[in-house]
Amino acid sequence: MEQKQNLQRNLKSRHVEMIALGCAIGTGLFYGASSTIQLAGPAVSLAYAIGGIFIYFVIRALGEMSVYRPVSGSFPDYAQLYWSPLAGFIAGWNYWFLYVAVSMAELSVIGLYVHHWFPDVPSWISTLTMFLIVNIVNLLSVKVFGELEFWGSFIKVSALALMIIFGLFMIVTGIGTESSTPIGLHNLWQHGGFFATGWKGLIQSLVVVTFSFGGTELIGVAAGEAQNPEKTIPKSVNMALGRILIFYIGAVLVLVTLYPWNEVGVNGSPFVEIFSKLGISIASDLLNIVVIIAALSAYNSCLFANARLLHSMALHGNAPKFLAATSKHGVPWKGVIFSSFFVSLVVFLCYILPHEVFTYIMSIVTVAVITSWILIILTHFKFRKFLGAEGVKNLSYKTIFYPYANILTLGYFALVIFVMISIPEFRIAVYLAPIWLAIIYIGYRFTIKNKLNK
Repeated sequence: MEQKQNLQRNLKSRHVEMIALGCAIGTGLFYGASSTIQLAGPAVSLAYAIGGIFIYFVIRALGEMSVYRPVSGSFPDYAQLYWSPLAGFIAGWNYWFLYVAVSMAELSVIGLYVHHWFPDVPSWISTLTMFLIVNIVNLLSVKVFGELEFWGSFIKVSALALMIIFGLFMIVTGIGTESSTPIGLHNLWQHGGFFATGWKGLIQSLVVVTFSFGGTELIGVAAGEAQNPEKTIPKSVNMALGRILIFYIGAVLVLVTLYPWNEVGVNGSPFVEIFSKLGISIASDLLNIVVIIAALSAYNSCLFANARLLHSMALHGNAPKFLAATSKHGVPWKGVIFSSFFVSLVVFLCYILPHEVFTYIMSIVTVAVITSWILIILTHFKFRKFLGAEGVKNLSYKTIFYPYANILTLGYFALVIFVMISIPEFRIAVYLAPIWLAIIYIGYRFTIKNKLNK
């Protein structure tokens, strides 16, 4: 019996926006903010602003290509079309690996969140439970996924907004604190100053900031299943990044204003910890529910992206053909199972390294996401060259400050990689990257050889 290989355009603009938010606002903010605050102090808000500018250049370039040619496989398809088959192959498999690693990172902290209520429950049990729930959701129809992801992201975005508003209210009025006195702004400069750790700390924090913004490019992946991409994608690019910057900068500013930055720990979400230390247990419990939803939402988005990516790669001959199969609801179910099989490794890692697993995975994710973003920028250069050769001058949606924005963005990524080499915990991931790319290249040569022999 012939298997279906068609996806369905059942995602509306609100779904596409929330898919991007779903993966970009997750563990990187709710858990990783602790690391960035410790590295940069109150200046962490500036670090998120700097990183956000360059990530905007990336998704703006991707948005330009997605509007011109909307495909579900996103930029690996563009790399193959406008650059070379090898570039498409590398981009595809690196992106797949990236979201396997991101999924593992999101799931790895679930156990730490659950410990807020049940400290004796092993981390791996919590991780396994949530892993199974999200996999079932991704095997349902695209429309069901879109609705669940929309509401999951809506909950965490709304909670973040309320947390920012409530935090500002406490800062100004003191209502809600144990002393009922206004907290004020003194925490921003009384513990070493705004640049408490100096420029070195600010620059080092860009590593975690870059990790945190991973997922914004999912707008391009969702383009192939978006209704009216010419209107949906530009709106999603502009609105999603604006919201991310507001929530990241606003949230961390409120955190470091409410509580001394040098007393923020790493044994859970800083949002939960700070409100707990301020004596507001109800807020900390509610936020703990939100951070769990945030991690699940992010994994949900990542698994969605990976399954669609494998589907596209299989159709182009860059992945096994069986991964192109879709269910009667248009779900690439074999891609979901294939990706989740590798993600399941995180359950074992949480069993043997419950406290260290996130840091190790985060370093790998950061290198992989930078590699993908570099490929997006380089592919965009090739895309513009293609347009010139075809005589296309007017685009309905264009990036800004081309080519200077692209060049500056590549420089930013080079800086982040250099900083990673200087940090022992992240160094090994940078050194492993060439080995991983070599493995992909060998896979490409093997694939080409098999095609020639057929």
